[in-house]
Amino acid sequence: MAVKLQPLADRLVVKPSEREEVTKGGIFIPDTAKERPQEGEVIVVGPGRKSEDGKLIPMDVKVGDIVVYARYGGTEIKIDDEDLIILRESDILAKKGEAKKITKEKEEEEVRIDSTPVKYGIKKVK
Repeated sequence: MAVKLQPLADRLVVKPSEREEVTKGGIFIPDTAKERPQEGEVIVVGPGRKSEDGKLIPMDVKVGDIVVYARYGGTEIKIDDEDLIILRESDILAKKGEAKKITKEKEEEEVRIDSTPVKYGIKKVK
């Protein structure tokens, strides 16, 4: 699909995932009862936003990422009979992908920052 859009600043275009037509139990869901999807594939990203001092802050998502976004965030548009959503990067809640596994050794590993024992950058509270 060739999208003829170039989002500005920190906006991106997402193609929502397909809505479920039938439940796991085999019940047909009419269009009026379907919930709006909250995940989709990023198909176009803007350049990023500018900081107060004028530096460009690049986007954390890239084309092809599967993202979870706010249910009522963004603006729905239709291009070439395809439903798309234009979102701000702040409307993206998470990226889906493989989770990094933490090993038992890593869990027990302690790092010292400023002579204060911490685990994963969070100070221990006594």
